[in-house]
Amino acid sequence: MIIPDFLRPTEAASARLKFLIFTEGTLLGPEHWWDFFFVRRYKPIGCAVKKINVWVAQGAQVNYLTSRRAKAEVDAVRIILEDAGLGGNHLYYRGRDEDYHHVAERLNPDVLIEDDCRSIGGSCHWVITHVTPVLKDRITSIVVPEFGGIDHLPNKLKELLNYRSKPTDVS
Repeated sequence: MIIPDFLRPTEAASARLKFLIFTEGTLLGPEHWWDFFFVRRYKPIGCAVKKINVWVAQGAQVNYLTSRRAKAEVDAVRIILEDAGLGGNHLYYRGRDEDYHHVAERLNPDVLIEDDCRSIGGSCHWVITHVTPVLKDRITSIVVPEFGGIDHLPNKLKELLNYRSKPTDVS
């Protein structure tokens, strides 16, 4: 059996890269504009399932972060991820007195992928904006267009670590 290059383990995979990927707006989105406020109707954007599973096959530890706090809504997001076949380890959410950056700092990912929060005001809402400087310097931060998906990101983990997004800030 021939294994494609993008599925071969890399040096980065041996270190077990830890990802934190925001769900709503980055991986998941509404099929129709009228479903925007109904997260239970969200679906994976583009080829997100394939992309995530390619990274997992290379050894990435993929974790997700949802905007939801209520147990029923967090469970709804978890079901969407599972039903779609998105590989990964955990779905995180904010506790009562937490912001997104608290979750990111606690998890301390190697790679943080989130959307540009265009609909809610831009970079002031990005997770990476509020992460402590010491941790921020070691995290590969990738900001993608809101509801634009992750299809354009590299398949190879080593290339992803060197990827530089060019987000358009609206704030």
